[in-house]
Amino acid sequence: MSTTRRAVLGAALGAALGGFAAATLARRAAAQPWQPERPLRLVVPYAPGGATDLLGRAIAERLGRELGQAVVVENRPGANTIVGTELVARAAPDGHTLLMASGASLVLNPLLYRRLPYDADRDLLALAIMVEAPLVMVVPPRLAASDVAEFVALARRAGDATNYATVGNGNPIQLAAELFRMAAGIDMTGVVYPGSAPALAALVAGDVQVMFDVVLTALPLVREGRLRALAVTTRGRLPALPDVPTVAESGFPGYEAGTWFGVAVPRATPAAAAERLRAALAAVQRDADFAARFDALGLLVQPPRDAAAIAAHLAAERTRWGGVIRARGIALD
Repeated sequence: MSTTRRAVLGAALGAALGGFAAATLARRAAAQPWQPERPLRLVVPYAPGGATDLLGRAIAERLGRELGQAVVVENRPGANTIVGTELVARAAPDGHTLLMASGASLVLNPLLYRRLPYDADRDLLALAIMVEAPLVMVVPPRLAASDVAEFVALARRAGDATNYATVGNGNPIQLAAELFRMAAGIDMTGVVYPGSAPALAALVAGDVQVMFDVVLTALPLVREGRLRALAVTTRGRLPALPDVPTVAESGFPGYEAGTWFGVAVPRATPAAAAERLRAALAAVQRDADFAARFDALGLLVQPPRDAAAIAAHLAAERTRWGGVIRARGIALD
Protein backbone atom coordinates (compact mmCIF):
# COMPACT_ATOMS: atom_id res chain seq x y z
CA MET A 1 0.00 0.00 0.00
CA SER A 2 1.44 3.34 -1.00
CA THR A 3 2.17 6.04 1.54
CA THR A 4 -0.45 8.27 -0.04
CA ARG A 5 -3.16 5.60 0.15
CA ARG A 6 -2.30 4.83 3.76
CA ALA A 7 -2.60 8.52 4.60
CA VAL A 8 -5.98 8.76 2.90
CA LEU A 9 -7.31 5.67 4.66
CA GLY A 10 -5.91 6.89 7.98
CA ALA A 11 -7.62 10.23 7.56
CA ALA A 12 -10.92 8.55 6.66
CA LEU A 13 -10.69 6.21 9.65
CA GLY A 14 -9.85 9.12 11.93
CA ALA A 15 -12.82 11.09 10.67
CA ALA A 16 -15.12 8.09 11.14
CA LEU A 17 -13.87 7.51 14.68
CA GLY A 18 -14.15 11.20 15.44
CA GLY A 19 -17.72 11.25 14.16
CA PHE A 20 -18.57 8.16 16.19
CA ALA A 21 -17.10 9.74 19.33
CA ALA A 22 -18.97 12.98 18.74
CA ALA A 23 -22.24 11.11 18.22
CA THR A 24 -21.65 9.09 21.38
CA LEU A 25 -20.99 12.23 23.39
CA ALA A 26 -24.10 13.86 21.95
CA ARG A 27 -26.23 10.86 22.93
CA ARG A 28 -24.79 10.87 26.43
CA ALA A 29 -25.43 14.61 26.76
CA ALA A 30 -29.00 14.16 25.56
CA ALA A 31 -29.55 11.38 28.09
CA GLN A 32 -28.39 13.59 30.98
CA PRO A 33 -31.10 15.74 32.63
CA TRP A 34 -30.69 19.48 32.24
CA GLN A 35 -28.83 21.17 35.08
CA PRO A 36 -28.62 24.94 35.74
CA GLU A 37 -25.19 26.44 35.11
CA ARG A 38 -25.47 29.29 37.62
CA PRO A 39 -27.84 30.56 40.35
CA LEU A 40 -31.44 30.98 39.27
CA ARG A 41 -33.74 33.88 40.08
CA LEU A 42 -37.36 33.62 41.10
CA VAL A 43 -39.17 36.87 40.31
CA VAL A 44 -41.94 37.53 42.85
CA PRO A 45 -44.25 40.28 41.51
CA TYR A 46 -45.29 41.28 45.03
CA ALA A 47 -43.67 43.38 47.75
CA PRO A 48 -41.36 41.79 50.34
CA GLY A 49 -42.84 40.62 53.60
CA GLY A 50 -46.25 39.41 52.45
CA ALA A 51 -47.64 35.90 52.26
CA THR A 52 -46.66 35.50 48.59
CA ASP A 53 -43.11 36.60 49.33
CA LEU A 54 -42.95 34.11 52.22
CA LEU A 55 -44.18 31.35 49.93
CA GLY A 56 -41.75 32.34 47.18
CA ARG A 57 -38.79 32.21 49.52
CA ALA A 58 -39.80 28.80 50.84
CA ILE A 59 -40.10 27.49 47.27
CA ALA A 60 -36.75 29.04 46.30
CA GLU A 61 -34.94 27.47 49.25
CA ARG A 62 -36.25 23.96 48.56
CA LEU A 63 -35.94 24.25 44.79
CA GLY A 64 -32.30 25.24 45.22
CA ARG A 65 -31.70 22.03 47.16
CA GLU A 66 -33.28 19.95 44.39
CA LEU A 67 -31.28 21.62 41.61
CA GLY A 68 -27.95 22.02 43.38
CA GLN A 69 -27.93 25.75 42.66
CA ALA A 70 -29.05 28.75 44.68
CA VAL A 71 -32.42 30.26 43.74
CA VAL A 72 -32.49 33.97 44.52
CA VAL A 73 -35.80 35.76 45.11
CA GLU A 74 -36.16 39.07 43.28
CA ASN A 75 -39.18 41.17 44.31
CA ARG A 76 -40.65 43.18 41.43
CA PRO A 77 -44.04 44.46 42.63
CA GLY A 78 -46.26 46.84 40.70
CA ALA A 79 -49.25 47.23 38.42
CA ASN A 80 -51.20 44.24 39.67
CA THR A 81 -48.27 41.82 39.05
CA ILE A 82 -47.69 43.16 35.52
CA VAL A 83 -44.21 44.58 36.22
CA GLY A 84 -42.69 41.30 37.41
CA THR A 85 -44.62 39.15 34.96
CA GLU A 86 -43.44 41.17 31.95
CA LEU A 87 -39.85 40.96 33.20
CA VAL A 88 -39.96 37.15 33.10
CA ALA A 89 -41.88 37.05 29.81
CA ARG A 90 -39.02 39.03 28.21
CA ALA A 91 -36.18 37.19 29.98
CA ALA A 92 -33.74 34.87 28.23
CA PRO A 93 -35.50 31.48 27.92
CA ASP A 94 -32.61 29.49 29.37
CA GLY A 95 -34.25 28.02 32.47
CA HIS A 96 -32.55 30.42 34.86
CA THR A 97 -35.39 32.95 35.31
CA LEU A 98 -38.64 31.85 36.95
CA LEU A 99 -41.87 33.67 37.78
CA MET A 100 -43.95 33.33 40.92
CA ALA A 101 -47.10 33.10 38.82
CA SER A 102 -50.66 33.43 40.05
CA GLY A 103 -54.28 33.52 39.04
CA ALA A 104 -53.87 37.29 38.77
CA SER A 105 -50.97 37.20 36.32
CA LEU A 106 -52.03 34.31 34.07
CA VAL A 107 -55.84 34.35 34.29
CA LEU A 108 -57.33 37.61 35.55
CA ASN A 109 -55.07 40.23 33.98
CA PRO A 110 -55.71 38.97 30.42
CA LEU A 111 -59.45 39.23 31.16
CA LEU A 112 -59.32 42.64 32.84
CA TYR A 113 -56.87 44.57 30.63
CA ARG A 114 -57.45 45.25 26.95
CA ARG A 115 -53.72 45.87 26.51
CA LEU A 116 -51.03 43.95 28.37
CA PRO A 117 -47.26 44.05 27.73
CA TYR A 118 -47.25 40.24 27.72
CA ASP A 119 -49.42 37.45 26.36
CA ALA A 120 -50.05 34.86 29.06
CA ASP A 121 -50.26 31.95 26.59
CA ARG A 122 -47.69 33.02 24.00
CA ASP A 123 -44.99 34.31 26.36
CA LEU A 124 -45.22 32.14 29.48
CA LEU A 125 -45.32 28.45 30.36
CA ALA A 126 -46.80 27.41 33.72
CA LEU A 127 -44.73 24.58 35.20
CA ALA A 128 -46.56 24.04 38.49
CA ILE A 129 -49.53 25.16 40.55
CA MET A 130 -47.89 25.05 43.95
CA VAL A 131 -50.67 26.16 46.30
CA GLU A 132 -54.27 27.20 46.24
CA ALA A 133 -55.23 30.21 48.37
CA PRO A 134 -58.85 29.65 49.42
CA LEU A 135 -61.13 32.37 50.74
CA VAL A 136 -63.45 32.44 53.71
CA MET A 137 -66.79 34.26 53.91
CA VAL A 138 -66.67 36.28 57.14
CA VAL A 139 -69.14 38.59 58.88
CA PRO A 140 -69.11 40.61 62.12
CA PRO A 141 -70.29 38.56 65.13
CA ARG A 142 -73.06 41.10 65.80
CA LEU A 143 -74.63 40.44 62.40
CA ALA A 144 -77.76 38.33 62.77
CA ALA A 145 -76.52 35.55 60.49
CA SER A 146 -74.97 32.36 61.80
CA ASP A 147 -74.81 30.60 58.43
CA VAL A 148 -74.99 31.31 54.70
CA ALA A 149 -78.75 30.78 54.45
CA GLU A 150 -79.41 33.34 57.19
CA PHE A 151 -77.04 35.81 55.54
CA VAL A 152 -78.85 35.46 52.20
CA ALA A 153 -82.23 35.98 53.88
CA LEU A 154 -80.87 39.06 55.67
CA ALA A 155 -79.44 40.46 52.43
CA ARG A 156 -82.71 39.94 50.60
CA ARG A 157 -84.58 41.88 53.28
CA ALA A 158 -81.97 44.66 53.24
CA GLY A 159 -82.00 45.06 49.46
CA ASP A 160 -79.08 47.16 48.20
CA ALA A 161 -78.08 48.18 51.74
CA THR A 162 -75.77 45.15 52.05
CA ASN A 163 -72.11 46.06 51.48
CA TYR A 164 -69.09 43.83 51.04
CA ALA A 165 -65.47 44.80 51.59
CA THR A 166 -62.90 44.43 48.83
CA VAL A 167 -59.35 45.58 48.17
CA GLY A 168 -59.81 46.75 44.58
CA ASN A 169 -61.50 45.99 41.30
CA GLY A 170 -60.78 42.74 39.53
CA ASN A 171 -59.07 40.95 42.41
CA PRO A 172 -60.15 37.50 43.65
CA ILE A 173 -61.76 38.97 46.79
CA GLN A 174 -64.12 41.12 44.72
CA LEU A 175 -64.78 38.41 42.14
CA ALA A 176 -65.64 35.84 44.81
CA ALA A 177 -68.20 38.24 46.29
CA GLU A 178 -69.66 38.99 42.86
CA LEU A 179 -69.86 35.30 42.01
CA PHE A 180 -71.74 34.71 45.26
CA ARG A 181 -74.02 37.69 44.65
CA MET A 182 -74.94 36.26 41.26
CA ALA A 183 -75.44 32.73 42.60
CA ALA A 184 -77.61 33.88 45.52
CA GLY A 185 -79.57 36.45 43.53
CA ILE A 186 -78.97 39.22 46.06
CA ASP A 187 -77.92 42.86 45.85
CA MET A 188 -74.54 43.76 47.35
CA THR A 189 -72.36 46.80 46.82
CA GLY A 190 -68.57 46.61 46.96
CA VAL A 191 -66.70 49.06 49.18
CA VAL A 192 -63.03 49.36 48.21
CA TYR A 193 -60.31 49.60 50.87
CA PRO A 194 -56.57 50.12 50.27
CA GLY A 195 -55.64 46.70 51.64
CA SER A 196 -56.82 43.65 53.53
CA ALA A 197 -56.01 45.08 56.97
CA PRO A 198 -58.25 48.18 56.69
CA ALA A 199 -60.96 46.13 54.98
CA LEU A 200 -61.00 43.64 57.85
CA ALA A 201 -60.96 46.48 60.39
CA ALA A 202 -64.05 47.97 58.72
CA LEU A 203 -65.74 44.57 58.80
CA VAL A 204 -64.96 44.08 62.50
CA ALA A 205 -66.40 47.55 63.17
CA GLY A 206 -69.59 46.68 61.28
CA ASP A 207 -69.09 49.33 58.56
CA VAL A 208 -69.65 46.58 55.97
CA GLN A 209 -71.54 43.33 56.34
CA VAL A 210 -69.39 40.67 54.68
CA MET A 211 -66.03 39.95 53.09
CA PHE A 212 -64.57 37.05 51.14
CA ASP A 213 -61.01 37.23 52.40
CA VAL A 214 -57.95 35.04 52.04
CA VAL A 215 -57.95 32.48 54.85
CA LEU A 216 -54.36 33.38 55.73
CA THR A 217 -55.29 36.93 56.81
CA ALA A 218 -58.80 36.34 58.16
CA LEU A 219 -58.00 33.25 60.23
CA PRO A 220 -56.51 35.05 63.27
CA LEU A 221 -59.61 37.26 63.60
CA VAL A 222 -61.89 34.23 63.31
CA ARG A 223 -59.95 32.39 66.02
CA GLU A 224 -60.09 35.46 68.27
CA GLY A 225 -63.87 35.64 67.84
CA ARG A 226 -63.74 39.08 66.22
CA LEU A 227 -65.22 37.69 63.00
CA ARG A 228 -67.59 34.80 62.27
CA ALA A 229 -66.75 32.41 59.46
CA LEU A 230 -69.87 31.36 57.55
CA ALA A 231 -68.29 29.29 54.78
CA VAL A 232 -65.12 28.55 52.87
CA THR A 233 -64.93 28.85 49.10
CA THR A 234 -63.14 25.59 48.37
CA ARG A 235 -64.51 22.33 46.96
CA GLY A 236 -64.01 20.63 50.33
CA ARG A 237 -63.57 21.75 53.92
CA LEU A 238 -60.25 23.16 55.08
CA PRO A 239 -57.91 21.64 57.68
CA ALA A 240 -57.48 25.12 59.19
CA LEU A 241 -61.30 25.53 59.60
CA PRO A 242 -62.67 21.98 59.79
CA ASP A 243 -66.02 22.98 61.31
CA VAL A 244 -66.80 25.64 58.70
CA PRO A 245 -68.88 24.34 55.75
CA THR A 246 -68.20 25.18 52.13
CA VAL A 247 -70.38 27.62 50.19
CA ALA A 248 -71.33 24.71 47.93
CA GLU A 249 -72.66 22.58 50.79
CA SER A 250 -74.45 25.66 52.19
CA GLY A 251 -76.92 25.67 49.33
CA PHE A 252 -74.91 26.74 46.28
CA PRO A 253 -73.60 23.61 44.53
CA GLY A 254 -70.70 24.24 42.21
CA TYR A 255 -69.61 27.46 43.89
CA GLU A 256 -65.82 27.62 44.13
CA ALA A 257 -63.53 30.64 44.36
CA GLY A 258 -60.04 31.64 45.38
CA THR A 259 -56.70 32.06 43.75
CA TRP A 260 -53.49 30.09 43.34
CA PHE A 261 -49.75 30.56 43.14
CA GLY A 262 -47.32 28.62 41.00
CA VAL A 263 -44.17 28.85 38.93
CA ALA A 264 -43.79 29.76 35.26
CA VAL A 265 -40.93 30.32 32.83
CA PRO A 266 -40.60 32.02 29.44
CA ARG A 267 -42.51 29.98 26.85
CA ALA A 268 -39.41 29.37 24.69
CA THR A 269 -37.52 27.65 27.52
CA PRO A 270 -36.04 24.39 26.12
CA ALA A 271 -38.11 21.31 26.88
CA ALA A 272 -35.27 19.62 28.78
CA ALA A 273 -34.92 22.60 31.13
CA ALA A 274 -38.68 22.93 31.59
CA GLU A 275 -39.06 19.24 32.45
CA ARG A 276 -36.15 19.31 34.90
CA LEU A 277 -37.63 22.33 36.64
CA ARG A 278 -41.09 20.74 36.65
CA ALA A 279 -39.68 17.60 38.30
CA ALA A 280 -37.82 19.64 40.92
CA LEU A 281 -40.96 21.65 41.73
CA ALA A 282 -42.94 18.40 42.06
CA ALA A 283 -40.40 17.24 44.64
CA VAL A 284 -40.99 20.46 46.59
CA GLN A 285 -44.75 19.86 46.50
CA ARG A 286 -44.24 16.34 47.90
CA ASP A 287 -42.12 17.67 50.79
CA ALA A 288 -44.18 16.88 53.92
CA ASP A 289 -42.69 19.74 55.97
CA PHE A 290 -43.40 22.24 53.20
CA ALA A 291 -47.01 21.06 52.93
CA ALA A 292 -47.59 21.08 56.69
CA ARG A 293 -46.19 24.58 57.04
CA PHE A 294 -48.50 26.17 54.49
CA ASP A 295 -51.59 24.01 55.04
CA ALA A 296 -51.61 25.30 58.64
CA LEU A 297 -51.73 28.85 57.27
CA GLY A 298 -54.67 28.11 55.01
CA LEU A 299 -52.62 27.78 51.82
CA LEU A 300 -53.29 24.36 50.33
CA VAL A 301 -50.20 22.77 48.81
CA GLN A 302 -51.27 21.03 45.62
CA PRO A 303 -50.22 17.64 44.26
CA PRO A 304 -48.05 17.83 41.14
CA ARG A 305 -49.94 18.18 37.84
CA ASP A 306 -48.73 17.50 34.33
CA ALA A 307 -48.77 20.07 31.55
CA ALA A 308 -52.19 19.00 30.27
CA ALA A 309 -53.80 19.26 33.72
CA ILE A 310 -52.34 22.72 34.28
CA ALA A 311 -53.60 23.90 30.88
CA ALA A 312 -57.07 22.55 31.69
CA HIS A 313 -57.07 24.33 35.05
CA LEU A 314 -56.15 27.67 33.45
CA ALA A 315 -58.87 27.22 30.83
CA ALA A 316 -61.51 26.47 33.48
CA GLU A 317 -60.44 29.51 35.52
CA ARG A 318 -60.70 31.77 32.49
CA THR A 319 -64.18 30.47 31.74
CA ARG A 320 -65.43 30.96 35.30
CA TRP A 321 -64.00 34.42 35.91
CA GLY A 322 -64.53 35.61 32.37
CA GLY A 323 -68.27 35.10 32.88
CA VAL A 324 -68.28 37.14 36.10
CA ILE A 325 -66.13 39.91 34.65
CA ARG A 326 -68.28 40.28 31.54
CA ALA A 327 -71.55 40.11 33.51
CA ARG A 328 -70.40 42.86 35.87
CA GLY A 329 -68.58 44.94 33.25
CA ILE A 330 -65.31 44.98 35.20
CA ALA A 331 -62.27 46.42 33.39
CA LEU A 332 -58.98 47.94 34.52
CA ASP A 333 -58.04 49.97 31.43
